[in-house]
Amino acid sequence: MKYIVTLCRLIVGVLFIISGFIKLNDPVGFSFKLEEYFSPGVLDLGFLMPYALGISIFVVILEVLLGVMLLIGFRARITVWSLLLMIIFFTFLTFYSAYFNKVTDCGCFGDAIKLTPWESFTKDVVLLVLIVILFLKSKYIGSPFGDSSKRLIVGISLLVSAIFAYYVLNHLPALDFRPYKIGANIEEGMSIPEDAPVAIFDYSWKFNVGGEEKVVVTNGDYPAVDGEFIGVETEEIQKGYEPPIHDFTIEMDGEDMAASLLQEPKLVMVIAYDLAKSNYSTYNEIKEVTDKAIKNGYKVIGMSASGKDYTQKMKKEYQLGFDFYFTDETTLKTIVRSNPGVLVLEKGTIIQKVHYNDLEELKFE
Repeated sequence: MKYIVTLCRLIVGVLFIISGFIKLNDPVGFSFKLEEYFSPGVLDLGFLMPYALGISIFVVILEVLLGVMLLIGFRARITVWSLLLMIIFFTFLTFYSAYFNKVTDCGCFGDAIKLTPWESFTKDVVLLVLIVILFLKSKYIGSPFGDSSKRLIVGISLLVSAIFAYYVLNHLPALDFRPYKIGANIEEGMSIPEDAPVAIFDYSWKFNVGGEEKVVVTNGDYPAVDGEFIGVETEEIQKGYEPPIHDFTIEMDGEDMAASLLQEPKLVMVIAYDLAKSNYSTYNEIKEVTDKAIKNGYKVIGMSASGKDYTQKMKKEYQLGFDFYFTDETTLKTIVRSNPGVLVLEKGTIIQKVHYNDLEELKFE
């Protein structure tokens, strides 16, 4: 039993540290995922929305610490109790998402590893079983470290996690797993390979034949049935290829200008997913850097999901030398974890991407 407990301990501890660190690398992104869970129609916990970022930071640091505490055997009973409560909550959450198809990606491993709702639920069930074993056999959780050493390791882990969280919150994620990372070409990210798998559907056609309902299943063709058509239901039996970037548009007056703008040899994007929540103190510096970019031959555009009245107000108030285009809010949140943030592109390829705290790093050549 001791060896089984040791194996369970290693698996659970390492997984919690990896999962926590990946989300700690991008706590803003995890907070967006929590907002999905808190939204009406999912858990309907709207009162928690303003605290999503704080909850995100607390949860991911706790995840890392519990993984470390389990591996070094620090306060085993408290650690295992905490792990059990956390995994019960996560298992409920992933089951709810999978069964009711509310949130299509749990965000368990951030953008690094995408899991379907049922894959997330299965992963949590396996972890639940392992943690229950640890809970029942916690007496076998030993440690080669003394109490002082264990406290020091936990303290250092907490300090490192807090410093890392502070850094990525005030800059950008240290590791970028999204399709808009530096070096990525947006047009290539939207393309579909010729040999990509296509979606396959079954169509269940319902007819009234002689007063009885008859169902005919086809792969799409309308069946030759001598009866009154009632309706049809579709079921996806094979998913088609979905490109990494599938919801990117740059709209002006209802027209998508993305194709032409992504051909610009020198393009600067000022991205603010919601101008009402944007950091206004930085817009004077935004004006300085964008004026410099324009002087150096760059085309500068703003991208926001805010209404035209708001964008015009911002342009006038800060005397910005560029127009705002409309882009979906979720897409903008994915592109850069900063409100505002700035990207520099060459024919659709992202050359630079900075947080508003790092505008001085921009180079316009």
